[in-house]
Amino acid sequence: MESVEARFGDRLLPKPIEWLTDNGSPYVARQTQRFAREIGRVPLSTPISSPQSNGMAESFVKTFKRDYVRRMDRSNAASAIAQLPSAFKHYNEVHAHAALKIKSPRMFRRSAQGLHVNSN
Repeated sequence: MESVEARFGDRLLPKPIEWLTDNGSPYVARQTQRFAREIGRVPLSTPISSPQSNGMAESFVKTFKRDYVRRMDRSNAASAIAQLPSAFKHYNEVHAHAALKIKSPRMFRRSAQGLHVNSN
């Protein structure tokens, strides 16, 4: 709920957004799945024992810990949690990713959309 509110405020989502999680019990619980749908998310889970999707998730966690969490004030939970929104924003808008041609995810998406628009 917090991520939806942070991005869209109290407006309804313009269209359903996929929410990809692993198969951990908190994510596959009926109550969680129902709540996700109520706030405009489409709950999806990775295939069980999927090395590819598990590897992607582990790679993200490793990168995020190395480049962000290690530098955060972790003296208490509240301080650490308060820093997460700006860290995620930086990761998505500024942080260069080798797999994305040394662009941030949002820069990569904008350039891909620009290429798509120009190819019509």
